[in-house]
Amino acid sequence: MPASLRHLRTLSDPARSSSLSRVAPYPEHDQELPFLQELHGTNKRKTSWRITLKLDRPSPASLVAALLLVVVVVLQLLVYPRLPASFQLFRPAPPPPQPSCPSVPTYNPFVQELYCRAPAHTPGTLYSRSPHSMALAAAAERVAAEFEYPAEQINRAVHEFIREMDEGLETQGATMSQIPTYVTAVPNGTEKGLYMAVDLGGTNFRVCSIQLHGNSTFSLTQSKVKIPHDIMTAKTSHELFSFLAKQIEAFLKTHHEEHYTSHVEKRRRQSYMGKAYHEELEVFSLGFTFSFPVQQSGINKGTLIRWTKGFDIQETIGKDVCALLQKEIDALHLPVRVAALVNDTVGTLMARSYTSPGKTGTLLGAIFGTGTNGAYVEKLSRITKLSKMASKDAGDVDDSTGEMIVNTEWGSFDNHLSVLPVTPYDRSLDAESNNPGIQMFEKRVSGMFLGEILRRAIMDLVRDQSVPLFSDEHSNQNDVHSTTNIHDDSSLYKQWGLDTSFLSIASGDNSVGLKATRQTLDNEYGVSAASAEDAEAVRLIASAIGKRAARLSAVAIAAVVISTGKLGAPKDIATTTTHAGDAEINEDDIVDIGVDGSLVEFYPNFEEYIREALREVPEIGVRGERRIRIGIAKDGSGVGAALIALVADRVGKGPTSPTSPGGAVGGFFQQILEHLNRSVRTRV
Repeated sequence: MPASLRHLRTLSDPARSSSLSRVAPYPEHDQELPFLQELHGTNKRKTSWRITLKLDRPSPASLVAALLLVVVVVLQLLVYPRLPASFQLFRPAPPPPQPSCPSVPTYNPFVQELYCRAPAHTPGTLYSRSPHSMALAAAAERVAAEFEYPAEQINRAVHEFIREMDEGLETQGATMSQIPTYVTAVPNGTEKGLYMAVDLGGTNFRVCSIQLHGNSTFSLTQSKVKIPHDIMTAKTSHELFSFLAKQIEAFLKTHHEEHYTSHVEKRRRQSYMGKAYHEELEVFSLGFTFSFPVQQSGINKGTLIRWTKGFDIQETIGKDVCALLQKEIDALHLPVRVAALVNDTVGTLMARSYTSPGKTGTLLGAIFGTGTNGAYVEKLSRITKLSKMASKDAGDVDDSTGEMIVNTEWGSFDNHLSVLPVTPYDRSLDAESNNPGIQMFEKRVSGMFLGEILRRAIMDLVRDQSVPLFSDEHSNQNDVHSTTNIHDDSSLYKQWGLDTSFLSIASGDNSVGLKATRQTLDNEYGVSAASAEDAEAVRLIASAIGKRAARLSAVAIAAVVISTGKLGAPKDIATTTTHAGDAEINEDDIVDIGVDGSLVEFYPNFEEYIREALREVPEIGVRGERRIRIGIAKDGSGVGAALIALVADRVGKGPTSPTSPGGAVGGFFQQILEHLNRSVRTRV
């Protein structure tokens, strides 16, 4: 076979080439192609490789370019840290900007923080350079800046709050009422038992039974009934309180039939056998949440000061509401004793203390919702006005624990406006309110008023002809290509026409182009075709109002924590191996606070803003703020009321049986007989 054909076959079939090379070497080696000679080699025992590179001589221009490149690289490596960023060849990519922050700096750090704290969203045209957009942005920032409440003002307010707390503990009629509640202990989560609670807080009456399981959990059964209008305006107390007692009876028959039937049978046997026969009656202890102004003189004693919320029964004013309810319960022979008169804020504290984690009791229960108030645990020795109160105003105090829960009624803090912030919108709201000059703290914090503050701020801009809020010269200025219009019947023109829930919607809106805010303005407030610019301006102002409310809330919390000295000296001081800010917090050093209300639950960043302000108070600082645990406490008027009834039982308040009140001596002998009967039954 010719050599050329043999080589062609070898190249076309590598496998065959390999086998042939192993079986027989080529005899015509000198005739092989040069590249095959390189592959095979002349010595079959040793394969050698040789690569020949042929480089053309570079041109002078290429040499100069290469030399310059080397010089640039060396300079970058040697002087890189000293070069400006714009001259660095290998500089890292800059971090992406926050999507919700403005592309141009604002003149006020407070306003800048509001922009950056807002949820990320697809921005509109608020930060564009058009005169229309810039005028609206500047106006919104100016109004938002009016709600700034800096650290120095917070600290002045904390000191004034403590002063008013002390004044209220010493004297009656102080600006901050500091009302003694006669509740002298808080639960720790280990309590067990079945208790009842009723809640008369408005047009509905709620009846509950609460089974405490002893492990910080509970089971709740409840029913609710609407109170007829003719009962709310009845001529006598009997009509109202007998109606309430009948609802309690219906609840017992429905949900605790066995207990109710057993009680009826025992009473029937007692009636048949006479006074010589005694059988212990199992009685429910009941907490009575009564959300009307009362003068409380004992844990289950309180006289009505006045009716509100549509009630108008003149005969009841000045009478003990617990006694009135107990009288009607006894008339129906129900196994229920009114053990405690309950304020819903105190109930919040009790409910949180029972359900909170850890071993420490809850210090403060606070409500930040439609209204605002707080109740906290105070040393009994500091409530000096108890000894000064007349006997008719001050009831018997159980001093076994050395403490008592105090209802602050802090909504009236600083009515004289020495430290609270004041804007034109605050002034006009107060002047046109039903109670000008009072509840000044509440008018800056509670949900009842925040929506009205925002409404007044918005309308102030709408009336300003130089501010293009909800106003377009032509449709091209609006991203929906339609001119914005406020309907004549819009609730924005009416007092209390803007609900506080809108603040949460606007402040937390992260939809594209703030669509949720714009739809709410259209559907609920009659603002058609609001632009993204309009929505961003409204959101900025709403965020400023909410942030101020949260920082004011921190004033109250900080004052209570500092006044009670609960932070004290921490047990977990930093050692040589830890820093003060990094050391873990011991559970024993936790200060527990229970909160309730729509603001603290649903307003974006509300707790964050509270904590920021707490860190700015020197007596608390970063370390102290970490030791404060804030947790939601639900159903203070139900679970909390039942827990107060439990505490009332434990301190031995009130009669043991609703049907046998007994006097001091009679009650004493009756307790001895009951104890003997229990002992006999136990032995049998």
